[in-house]
Formats: sequence, structure tokens, C-alpha cells
Amino acid sequence: AFFAATYTAPLSSVLQFRDATYWKAMYDMTRTTSIAAALVLLLSAPLAHAIDNAPVNALVSAAVTRPALPSAAAALKVDDYKETDVWGRIRSGYAIPDISNSLVDRHVKSYSLKPEYMARISGRASLYLFHVVQELEKRNMPTELALLPIIESAFNPQALSTANAAGIWQFVPGTGKDYDLKQNTFKDERRGVLASTDAALTYLQRLYTMFGDWQLALAAYNWGEGNVQKAIKKNQALGKPTDFESLADLMPAETRNYVPKLQAVKNIVGNPVQYNVALPVIDNQPYFTAVDKTSDIDLAIAAQLAEMSLDEFKALNPQFKRPVITGGDRTKILLPQKNAEKFHLNLAQFGQALSTWTTHKITGAKESIASLASKFGTTPEVIRQANNIPAQTRLKAGSTILVPKTSASLHSDIAENIVDSAVMALEADRGEKRSGARTQRFKTKAVASSGKRVSRSTNSTRKHR
Repeated sequence: AFFAATYTAPLSSVLQFRDATYWKAMYDMTRTTSIAAALVLLLSAPLAHAIDNAPVNALVSAAVTRPALPSAAAALKVDDYKETDVWGRIRSGYAIPDISNSLVDRHVKSYSLKPEYMARISGRASLYLFHVVQELEKRNMPTELALLPIIESAFNPQALSTANAAGIWQFVPGTGKDYDLKQNTFKDERRGVLASTDAALTYLQRLYTMFGDWQLALAAYNWGEGNVQKAIKKNQALGKPTDFESLADLMPAETRNYVPKLQAVKNIVGNPVQYNVALPVIDNQPYFTAVDKTSDIDLAIAAQLAEMSLDEFKALNPQFKRPVITGGDRTKILLPQKNAEKFHLNLAQFGQALSTWTTHKITGAKESIASLASKFGTTPEVIRQANNIPAQTRLKAGSTILVPKTSASLHSDIAENIVDSAVMALEADRGEKRSGARTQRFKTKAVASSGKRVSRSTNSTRKHR
């Protein structure tokens, strides 16, 4: 009764807070307690029950368990609490027309029956979601588009499809280049949070301008705009409608299910209680901040200065492919707000070299990995691991690789022209026993795992993992 008298949110929102300890605390409050104070208590309810004790790894747990709001928040106006959770902020900006069919129902059921899966996705999303929503609002775009990476990659920046689409937005190499996402030996911006989100939203805006319909724009994002245009022309020639559902029979299964999957997630986020889903709280405030760097720095050292584990650091900076971050002051690293302060303080007191790596160009067949290890005072395993060189392969002349710094190169950075032009080619180790077969040429691990390149205007369906 007290809650009904002092809080006017929709019943569906109220029912999300079902923790027994919380309700006892609310009952014990006096009727004269202010609305603001009640809301502060509401927002500080334990998050552990919100994920129904679903097992998640340490990184996810750290991501979803944000610091509680300061007590000073009680003095703020009630209106300031309108959107205290990013999920609520997303709900308030829904703008794509709904669809309702058997495919939507099937995917709603599938997602709602996997609470641990949804908890893992939400945990990963909690690092990036505020930024994505903020960028959508800046462009006046529908906020449910922030849920698209759930369909694309389960918010895993390391996701790689069979078509070599990478990152949370799943850009293939060709489309990444079209949208200025750098892809070289040291960096793949298709995985980077800031660059890939900017590129994805620009691409989606372009598709919406082309089709004038968000559902068709989404289909084109998955299938390619050329294919959607052909499907539209085919229906027009037959005098049939050209909306998404009317074109669905002409689409491959992946694309036919693509928009219904997003609709299913949209429905669940819109009313999680209805589907018996508990969404972990994601505070409506920035999770990370961008930090400038003025020289090369090892990933391990950057994580150490920020007082983070290497895995936590990589989760926010997945675009860096090698153990050193190059690029001078134009390259930024992302850190949680509290860790950024620690980073600056520790950096000011760090009296050692920030980078332990430099580059070396292979000049001939005599330079084996073993000889390079001896020359640079390390082991073959260290060189292979730093450069993603598979076992039983050797470097070809012209390859540029990372090697440990020597005293002569201790304070020099890797030149930008080397970063942009470095290539690495491998071949079967000549020490292997072979039966006269031609030497097989390898590329780097990342390229070797890729499938046929698919551009954004291709007639082939984009495959996702």
C-alpha cells in the first residue's frame, strides 16, 4: 500500500523487484518517508538476485555489479530518476514498428528458456550498452537498435563468423574498409567499441535512408542491400507489397529470422517479468572513459597501471591484436571510470619503459625463429605467441614481426608507417618431413581462419557466429 501511494511506475516495472529482503525493508519504512528516499532504497537493492544466481565469469560479475549511487542522490528531484537503468532507457526509445508472428513467438520462447545465456549476454553488454544507447540518441535513431549486437555476436567483441565478420557488430573486412575501420597486423577496429559502433550506426542510417523502413534496413544489414533491392523489385513486378514480412519468403532463413529475433529480444526487454526473465541492472551512466596515450605501451603494462586483469582490459580494448599498443597519441584506450584515475596516478610514478616490444623485418631464409630468439634474448615460444605464428611454420622474407626490445631500441616507438604496412607471410617449416609436396603458404592465424570475403553489397548471405 505504501509503495502504491508513493511510486507511480507501471506495475510491470514494480514487479521486477521481487527480492524478499527488499520488500521487507520497504514495509518497514514509515509512511512519511520521502519519495526520493524510497527510490534510493529501490535502486540499491542487491543485484545478485537480479540474475537469479546464474553462473557467470569474474569479468561479467565485475561488469554488472556497479557501485551504488551515493547517498547525496536522495537530495535530487524524483524526475532525475526517470531512467536509472539502461534497459529502461532503451524501452523509452523504442521506435521500430512491431511485428508479431510465429517466428517471433519461437524466438521469445527460445531466449526466455535460457536464463544463464541471457545473463552472460547482459553481463558482456553492460560494458558497452550505455555508450551504444547514447550514440543512438545523438542520431535520433530507435534505441532498440542497441539490442542488435545480441543477435549479431551475443555482445562478444571476439566473435568471428565463417565469413570473417568480426566484433559485436559483425563487420566483414570489405564493409569495414568502406567505413574506415583500420585492419592491419597490430589492430582490427572492427572489434573496437568506439570505432565499430560509429561505423555500424552510420551504415544503418544509410540503409534506412535507402529503404525508408527500419525492418528492411535491418534485413539489408544482414543480407546486403543489393539482395533486398532485388526482392523489392520482384514483388513490385508481381504487384505484391514490399514490406519485410511480404518479402520474407524471398529471403534466406537467416535473414527471415533476423528481424523476428530482434523483435523477440525487444519484447523480453520491454517486459521481462512477463517472460520470467531477470535482466541484471545496468546503471544509466558511462561505464568507461577514453584515455589518451602518448607512446607505445604493452597491454600487460597498461592493465597493470589501471589495476585491472589483462582479460578485463582486453574486454574494453579488443581491437589490439598484438601485446603492444602502437599509434602514438591518436590511439586511445578505454578504461572503467575508477580505473582511469588509478592509471594516471600509477603512470606518473612508473619509472620503467612502457613498451618492451619493437619490430624486426625478416631479410632471408637464414633468419629462423630459433635464431631470432637467440638474437633478441628470448625463446621461440615467446616470438610465436606474440606474433600468432602457428607451430611447424616459418617466416618468409619480407615479414615484419614483434621482437623484444634491446637497449638500443628501449625508448623508441614503432613507426606509424611500419604499423600501417607490416605484413607477415608464413610457409611450412623446411625442417618437416614431406613427400615432395609443394610448400604450403600460410598467412597469419587471423587470415587463415577467415572464409570467403563478403562485402556489404554481395549477393551472399552474411554468416554469423
